[in-house]
Amino acid sequence: MSRQGDPLQHWNNELAALGNDLAKALQQAAKLQPVSVGATPREAVYQEDALSLYYYPATDRNIRCKPLLIVYSFVNRPYILDLSEQRSMIRHLCDAGIPVYLLDWGNPEPIDRFLTLEDYIDGYLRRCVDWIRRRHAVDTINMLGVCQGGTFSLCFTALWPEKVNSLTTLVTPVDFHAGNSVLTRLAKHADPDSVVDCFGNVPADLLNSVYVSLKPFRLLSQRYVELAALADNHTALAEFLRMEQWMYDSPDHPGEAYRQFARDFYQANKLVNGNLKLGRQAIDLRALNMPVFNVYAAADHLIPPASARALANFVDTADYSELEFPGGHLSVFISGRAQRSLFPALSEWLHKHG
Repeated sequence: MSRQGDPLQHWNNELAALGNDLAKALQQAAKLQPVSVGATPREAVYQEDALSLYYYPATDRNIRCKPLLIVYSFVNRPYILDLSEQRSMIRHLCDAGIPVYLLDWGNPEPIDRFLTLEDYIDGYLRRCVDWIRRRHAVDTINMLGVCQGGTFSLCFTALWPEKVNSLTTLVTPVDFHAGNSVLTRLAKHADPDSVVDCFGNVPADLLNSVYVSLKPFRLLSQRYVELAALADNHTALAEFLRMEQWMYDSPDHPGEAYRQFARDFYQANKLVNGNLKLGRQAIDLRALNMPVFNVYAAADHLIPPASARALANFVDTADYSELEFPGGHLSVFISGRAQRSLFPALSEWLHKHG
C-alpha cells in the first residue's frame, strides 16, 4: 500500500530539485565568467614598489570638498569598495562630489617580508598623503580607514595630526581584547614568529583558511545552497561570482608587518594600553583632535562592536560621532541598506567637515 505524502519521498524530491537548480546555476555561472570588478573610472597616479595610489575624480566638480584618502588593509583586495555599479561605496562618494583616492598595498614581493609597520605607515602612507596634499594644494586631507587599514589610519593620524582634516574609521579594531571574538582568541595563542620564519610573507591561502574557519557553515555550505536560487537571475548570479572572486583573491601578508600586528595589536593590545611604538615614535590616540566618525557593524564576527566603540575613550576631540550599522562585517560595503543609508550618511558627514 502506498502512503500519501510520504515525507521521505518529499525530501528526495526536494533534494533532486535543488540539485537540478544548482547544476543549472553552475552552468550559467561558467558562461558569465570572467566577471568584471571595479565599475568606477580611475587613474593610477602614484606608484612605489608594490603600492598603487588610485584617483577617482568627483562626478560633480562644482562641489568643493577636500580629497579623501581611503586606506585599506593588507588582507583581501580593496575592490570590495567598488565591486559593481550596483555595489560601490566609491561611486557613491564620487557622485556626491568627493574626490577619492584609494591606497592599494598590492602584493608583496619576497624582499618585502622585512618591511615593518613603520615602513608602511610612516613611509608609504605618509608619502601618499603628502603627494595628495601637494597635488591639491591643501594642508590637510580627509582620511577613511577600513578594517586593519583603519588601525593604520589611527596610527598615522596620531603621528601626523596636522595633515588630517577629518578621520573616518570603518569596521576598525581599536581595543583588540574587547568583544571576545573568535579571531582574537585565536590570535592570542598564535605563534607569529614561527609563521614568518617559515614562510616569510604569510601566504594568502593560509590566512583565508583561518577566516573561513570562523564561519565554516555559512562560507562553505549555506551560501552555495543559496546559489541554486540564482540560476535564472543573471544579475544576482554575477554579483555572487564577484563576491566569490573577492573572497579568495587575496594578496600575501608582508611578513614582518604581520609579526608586529599580531604581537603588538592582537596579543599585547598596545594601541589602547599606551605603549605602542612605530620605530622610536610613540602612538598616542589622544593626539586625534580632529573630527572623527566611527562606523561599526552590530553583527560583525571579525571586529566586535566593543572593539570598535572603544575609540571614543581614547581620542581627544570634541567632534566625535559613531554609527552602528545593522549587519555584518561585509554588509557595510555591499548591502542594499548600506547604499540607502550608510553611504549617504558618510558623504553628508564628509561635506560637513570637508
